[in-house]
Amino acid sequence: MATVDFGSSADPEMDITSDDELEREAEGFKEQGNAFYVKKDYAEAFNFYTKAIDLCPKNASYYGNRAATLMMLSRYREALEDSQQAVRLDDTFMKGHMREGKCHLLLGNAMAASRCFQKVQELEPENSQVQQELKSAESILEFERLAEISFEKRDFRMVVFCMDRALQSASACHRFKVLKAECLALLGRYPEAQSVASDILRMDSTNGDALYVRGLCLYYEDCIDKAVQFFVQALRMAPDHEKARLACRNAKALKAKKEEGNKAFKEGSYEEAYDLYSEALTIDPNNIKTNAKLYCNRATVGSKLNKLDQAIEDCTKAIKLDETYIKAYMRRAQCYMDTEQYEEAVRDYEKVYQTEKTKEHKSLLKNAQLELKKSKRKDYYKVLGVEKNATEDEIKKAYRKRALMHHPDRHSGASAEVQKEEEKKFKEVGEAFTVLSDPKKKSRYDSGHDLEDDDMNMASGPGNFFFQFG
Repeated sequence: MATVDFGSSADPEMDITSDDELEREAEGFKEQGNAFYVKKDYAEAFNFYTKAIDLCPKNASYYGNRAATLMMLSRYREALEDSQQAVRLDDTFMKGHMREGKCHLLLGNAMAASRCFQKVQELEPENSQVQQELKSAESILEFERLAEISFEKRDFRMVVFCMDRALQSASACHRFKVLKAECLALLGRYPEAQSVASDILRMDSTNGDALYVRGLCLYYEDCIDKAVQFFVQALRMAPDHEKARLACRNAKALKAKKEEGNKAFKEGSYEEAYDLYSEALTIDPNNIKTNAKLYCNRATVGSKLNKLDQAIEDCTKAIKLDETYIKAYMRRAQCYMDTEQYEEAVRDYEKVYQTEKTKEHKSLLKNAQLELKKSKRKDYYKVLGVEKNATEDEIKKAYRKRALMHHPDRHSGASAEVQKEEEKKFKEVGEAFTVLSDPKKKSRYDSGHDLEDDDMNMASGPGNFFFQFG
């Protein structure tokens, strides 16, 4: 707690009576201010110290007392001005230098604070309090240095740590708070960043840095129109704010390029849309949320262009940027289904269903699980070399062709190993035809049911059929 000076500083040797009276009256106001200060009624104390200053504007202790009061009211910039005026009037006023140093420290100006504390050391070499204050100033300078290095390395967590430590001694430093808020935004911790910036704006609605951070949070949350408004406002308050200028330019460019891509996609110009989304992704690597959407949009275009592997890769990049992005999981799962990577599809659909338990998601998951189950058994369509939507006639023709190809009589002169392999394939062809030529069995096979309990004679049926065509 700041201390005030309770001793009288009136000059008893003043020759002019009116001056004596003014000083006595000023001392009376000072005493009343002291009384309110002790009661912690700092607003009233401020009023009486101000009255004392109005009567005797060259009394250093009055400015010192008012500075102490302003510090208790957290009005540190005004307290700094009063402290500076006090030491201008009396350079040997130790408390004035100490208060000036504390104000500089609280406002984050550690270099200026150190100079003030060094002056206190000169005046009072045995002062133990000033040693601690000097250590605090040195710590702040070190945290500033480390934060600058960390920011250049994009180690934003370390910057937040340094600013938190620095703010323990420099609690009124808007510069440190803004840097912390900016790094919180860059880390994707938008609510925390917004909270810090809002606190600053409540105290100083014209703070360009805080307006920039508010805009940055909105920009990174893909609220680009609102973000631009804050960037413009920041530039109005601080026309030379380069970060706000760059962010505003990026926001406008990103929005325009994304909208161009969307337009091309809706018009069916998929190659053009793919290129536009790719260009948009180069504008600002820091905009995680928008870039996640752009990757997912490009994946959608990629799937239309049958670039399924690229589409899967883009979805993976989107998910890496935003692990909660359900649309990217859905798109990747569909691409996995289209490329028959059913295990991966099941994994993605399970993630989706755990997050949003809807009927649609449950149905998609069940379908993926069914396709996975089907993929682990013999693919009779592949055995016969036909598509899954093949007609009955196409299945018969394919069977005849494959049966002829693998018939044991055709390979009677081959080695025992080849004969064994061809016989195995011949039996598989028979099994496939037995199932796919029977509408009931084919339906059960297509729906994923197990056929082991169907009492089928896989060997005799197709053999007889083959010899009908023989």
